[in-house]
Amino acid sequence: MSSRVSRRWEEPAKAAKIAVWWDMKDCPIPEGYDARLFRPSLEAAFKSDGYSGPVSITAYGDQTQTSDHLLRVLSSTGVAVAHTRPESTNALMYADMVEWRGKNPAPASMMIISNQVHTVFAWDLARLQQRTLYNLFLVSSTEYRSLTILKTCREWVWERLLGYADDETRSAPLVQEKRSDTGELSSATLYCKSCNFDSQSPEIFRKHLSSYKHKREEDIDPTETAVDCVTEEWAKEYPATPEYATAQIAVWWNLFQCPIPKGYDARRVRPSLEAAFKNLGYSGPVSITAFGDLNRIPDHLLRGLSSTGVNVVHSFYANTCTVIYEDIEIWVDSNPPPATIMVITNTLEPDGRFIGYFQPKENVHSAEYDPQAWREVHEMRRKVKKQTKSFEYDRGHWLRQEERRKAFRTIFPLRLRLTNRGRKPRRKSQTCKKE
Repeated sequence: MSSRVSRRWEEPAKAAKIAVWWDMKDCPIPEGYDARLFRPSLEAAFKSDGYSGPVSITAYGDQTQTSDHLLRVLSSTGVAVAHTRPESTNALMYADMVEWRGKNPAPASMMIISNQVHTVFAWDLARLQQRTLYNLFLVSSTEYRSLTILKTCREWVWERLLGYADDETRSAPLVQEKRSDTGELSSATLYCKSCNFDSQSPEIFRKHLSSYKHKREEDIDPTETAVDCVTEEWAKEYPATPEYATAQIAVWWNLFQCPIPKGYDARRVRPSLEAAFKNLGYSGPVSITAFGDLNRIPDHLLRGLSSTGVNVVHSFYANTCTVIYEDIEIWVDSNPPPATIMVITNTLEPDGRFIGYFQPKENVHSAEYDPQAWREVHEMRRKVKKQTKSFEYDRGHWLRQEERRKAFRTIFPLRLRLTNRGRKPRRKSQTCKKE
């Protein structure tokens, strides 16, 4: 399920360049498909959405498994081919994406053809989109039906995308080879990421992949397998840009999941948040709205929050995230950017709706930006939960258990009991018999 970018962001990039990164293992060329139609299909798909900029395509995969015919066709139709070890494809492909972003400022468009986008690239890519928003297209071998934190213009299923070439293109004679003015074959470059080798000749490239030097290089100095998350340290150094430095700041706070610690003075919440924003260069007015069960929050905490200008809204555990999300939607509609949003909740990352909807419109902050810090907090809360059996800490677990019980009773209204009635008694083994 994609989240559509508003037309205000799409329009400037429609005539700009388009870069395509293709994982050939996740989305291979189907058997019997004419690979010469691949580029025309992509260009026709972009054209159907109004995009007319020049398209560059890079294919990644273990090219020792790619046929000579397919290598020649892809290269001759302007598709760059990169050889990668299967376990390094994600890391190298993402590194090239980040490098391309640095060299090609927006407006521009990106297409990623891979099944790993939502599981491997999404979080880091979403935070890059907060800084610089490129129009993003996604392609996968199967339809992705879950919510995504990425802002996409459109998502395609791989085999449907390959059918975008129009009838005129299919009926016209396809030119496999493009030749320069000197008569030499003009084709895209073929790269070996393991050896930093490149060539425009498929024959030379194939010879290199089968050479002893190439195999030795892959064994002695293998390429990285872990994706380098370039935004991993952003939580520690995420200064305000000039347009956001004095803009208004709105904070939504889930008291169920991030309660006030025992013994903490509630009057210090606002000064602490304002000091944290100030350290990052944000000096705009701050509004804070907390959501929780007012029947269970002690009176002295409510007085402390209210006295410092923190609005407290009564809500139930089960619908708090939905209420926060809807409240943010209303606020965003009446507060155009530049503006800054902070959401204090544990479900910001897995829910996906928060960042996915608001990232091109506002700066989004959360209390869980640093994964390592959040793991430490989670471990601390786990220890506290072991040491106490208070309702305050066990309530969330109890509610989740109740939800499971209700779901079970809905699906299985009758409880079946297994009995031994009608069965023959189990026979003892020979080894158990007394002599």
